[in-house]
Amino acid sequence: MFQLWGVLVILIACPFLGAMPIIAWITYGLKRKRLAQIGTGNISVSAAFYHGGKLVGILAVMSEALKGIVAVLIARAFFPSGSFWELIALIALVIGRYFLGKGAGTTNVAWGFLMHDPLVAGFVSLVAAIGFMTLRSRQTIKYGVLVLFPLLVALMHAEDFPKIVAAFGLAGLLGWIYKQIPDDMDLSVEAAQTEAQPMMEYLSGSEQGIVTLDDELDAGIFGAKAATLSQIKRWGYPVPKGWILSPFDDPALLIDFLQPSALSPFVVRSSAIGEDSAQASAAGQYETILNVTSQQGLLEAIAQVQASYHHPSAVQYRRDLGAKDAAMAVLIQPQVQSVFSGVAFSRDPMAQQGDAVVIEALSGSPVQVVSGKITPEQYRVFIVGEEKLSCLQFEGEGKIPPALIKQVAYLARRLENRYYGIPQDVEWSYDGQTIWVLQSRPITTLLPIWTRKIAAEVIPGVIHPLTWSINLPLTCGMWGELFTLVLGDSVREMDFTNMATLHYSRAYFNATFLGEIFLEMGLPPESLDFLTRGAKMSKPPLASTWENLPGLTKLFQREISLEKEFKRDYRRRFIPGLTKLANELIEELTPSQLLVRVDLILDLLHQGTYYSILSPLSAAIRQAISGVKEEQIDHSITPEVASLRSLHILAADAKEILPEFEPESVFEQLAQTPEGEKILYDFEELLEDYGYLSEVGTDISVPTWREQPQLVKQLFVQLMQGNELPNQDESRKRPEGFVQRRVDLKGRVTEVYSRLLAELRWTFLALEKIWLQTGLLPQTGDIFFLKLGEIRRLAANADVLLRNQLPELLQNRRSQFLEHSQIIEIPPLVYGNNPPHPIASPIDTSDNILLGIPASQGQAEGRVMVLRNLQEVGEINKGTILVVPYTDSGWAPFLVRAGGVIAEAGGKLSHGAIVAREYGIPAVMDVRGATYLLQDGQQVKIDGSKGIVELQEFLA
Repeated sequence: MFQLWGVLVILIACPFLGAMPIIAWITYGLKRKRLAQIGTGNISVSAAFYHGGKLVGILAVMSEALKGIVAVLIARAFFPSGSFWELIALIALVIGRYFLGKGAGTTNVAWGFLMHDPLVAGFVSLVAAIGFMTLRSRQTIKYGVLVLFPLLVALMHAEDFPKIVAAFGLAGLLGWIYKQIPDDMDLSVEAAQTEAQPMMEYLSGSEQGIVTLDDELDAGIFGAKAATLSQIKRWGYPVPKGWILSPFDDPALLIDFLQPSALSPFVVRSSAIGEDSAQASAAGQYETILNVTSQQGLLEAIAQVQASYHHPSAVQYRRDLGAKDAAMAVLIQPQVQSVFSGVAFSRDPMAQQGDAVVIEALSGSPVQVVSGKITPEQYRVFIVGEEKLSCLQFEGEGKIPPALIKQVAYLARRLENRYYGIPQDVEWSYDGQTIWVLQSRPITTLLPIWTRKIAAEVIPGVIHPLTWSINLPLTCGMWGELFTLVLGDSVREMDFTNMATLHYSRAYFNATFLGEIFLEMGLPPESLDFLTRGAKMSKPPLASTWENLPGLTKLFQREISLEKEFKRDYRRRFIPGLTKLANELIEELTPSQLLVRVDLILDLLHQGTYYSILSPLSAAIRQAISGVKEEQIDHSITPEVASLRSLHILAADAKEILPEFEPESVFEQLAQTPEGEKILYDFEELLEDYGYLSEVGTDISVPTWREQPQLVKQLFVQLMQGNELPNQDESRKRPEGFVQRRVDLKGRVTEVYSRLLAELRWTFLALEKIWLQTGLLPQTGDIFFLKLGEIRRLAANADVLLRNQLPELLQNRRSQFLEHSQIIEIPPLVYGNNPPHPIASPIDTSDNILLGIPASQGQAEGRVMVLRNLQEVGEINKGTILVVPYTDSGWAPFLVRAGGVIAEAGGKLSHGAIVAREYGIPAVMDVRGATYLLQDGQQVKIDGSKGIVELQEFLA
């Protein structure tokens, strides 16, 4: 028990000890400098020497040494001297030191390990000292020590396996930390405290002042161009070697080191802070000097590039963008002897959509292309795929070999994928053997990136102004509240309505905005895609996750108490509110009373939106953690499944009463017997219970089942006609567990939210009826072409101008809505805020295969029926493969009659996927272009386990 307490003390006290910013206190107390706000931002011993001088540095060493010694002594208070727990204590100390104390912990470990094992520590120190004096390479010694000391521990303590593991763990942790933080030794010696300069110069070794692209570079010091090339080089892409001068470096040392000549010319390039960033490219604003062949020419070229930062046009460029003046770093590289070169845009900057990589190329240097003085050859290469890229179409001809152009296109698209899908402008050069990357930067005109992937499932279809004016502030506002909960004041002033917009009257989410927010939270940028569609998710960035741990903990607490809070609000708010709404005779309400009713519903919807966002996210997270498969989850509480089961039971009962019937007169035949009248009564009750469902549950402009019962009646008849009920296992035992509870909660939330939206629709219809009678609105459906604020002003008679312009306004909006409704091919991604009219983008069907997200297991083969809306429903049977644009809850009863389902939008968690799994129907979601590539009657085979659609009879 005593040692158990020791483990707890080590795991709690040591990180706290490491996190104590003693160095920061010392530096501020003696020099009034805040280390976190200057230099690299590190709170380290080297930073203390650099910014504080010898005294501050010595005190910093003593404080950090003491921490390491204390950590070992804490372990010895509970465990024998020399045990592996002393190394665990150092690991815990380093974790606290890095994640909270903003330092690497090297000094802590050095002195702590000396206390732990003096023999190994002494030998490693001796080898390091000799190695540094011989090699004068900081990097080699720093990483060499991390390899040497665990090996020595393994040799001298071969029988102590836990100690060996701990030693390698400690070394690995330090190595990882070194990769995460900038090194203060890379800063200019001249800017250090005068008394510390000799020591800093010596410790920096021969590398001082010579920073290369092999180092991990900070864009805030060396500019985004150099930092990006450094990152690309470390990823393994061909980048010419390069040397970088930070803004205040003396170039003398580097010029002495480099030996340019006519046979080995250099190129001197700008790498200004703020250049080639997502905010500004600064293309053409700064100098690039080619063919530098002498040291004197190198000195002059460096000065010329640095001076270009202050050129009037560059100053005006920064001023126009609102960018702050910073400084200019300089990048020097061997000049590639180009055979062909050019630039590649990973997405078409003019079309702002589609899969084309646009390449401009010519013989010789790439500077000729970007200068604009020579017209280059132009090519377009259509690249499809995310992980495995393939060329679908090639356009353009000239002197450049097509095979080379394709390789450049693949390179550009891979770099885009590396940068989280942000389109890249890549400058390249080919020397006859290698395609070199000379530069890569975001195409700023293509930002932000808007995605339909999530939005097409959340609110599919063409959207009316009234729907959007209600959904946008509800959904984005609630997301903003959740983000603010985690990130606090840093995002409090953000306008979260920017996270979504309409293009072509369809909803798009701002992938750029969301990606930045999730990265800031310490989550992968594709988190929302993972949570809402079951997509893959990369590992989160550990450093920012740790930084936002308090906020994420608050969110976790919300998740834990979610069911309890919903039950409380359900009892206190939702049931009383829905009861009041149901008992109100809206036909007797005045316009002002109807708007009071609207406000009541919106108030309930605000709280309902909170649960409608968190409950599916909670279910997805719990399922991912537990590893529970989709097939093991029961969705019977969700409205789409519950309504379907009720209809099945009723159809089965009706078939027993009417074994023989005429499909066109089923309801008349049922009315002729008491048993049949009971069926009809139950059918009306079902319509009353589920009358809030519609083709698009989140769109209040779409009629509900209660308003259009004919669709449900049609399905009821089809179910009676079926020889057998859908393959749904009624005997399956209902699962339990913390995943299932969240799925059940999601179902209850969906019902409440859908009921509230239906009540909102019926309220606006009542208001529209009054305005149609008074002549304010000319035709049915007009109210949905108004925005909520406009409706309020019209009801209050507060905007005479709006009232006078109303006919023209409604006509324009109807015309635009109709025009956008005719667009069949909606791009899944658009770039920038004003994308042009959609263009047809080729989809690879060369192998008669379409790919999507596997949503429900099994295989099915049959004839295609393309169903773009529920008004087109025809005869559906097990030989039918339904092809639909999306699958909201209202579609569920029709999906189960089919042998398989293909949907253009959606993922594993969509309504159609849930219903398909419940009834054992193979389904593939997110099949791009399915509704216009596939045609009625076409024979296809689908594999719901692999997400494959095989076109057995392809019709172009």
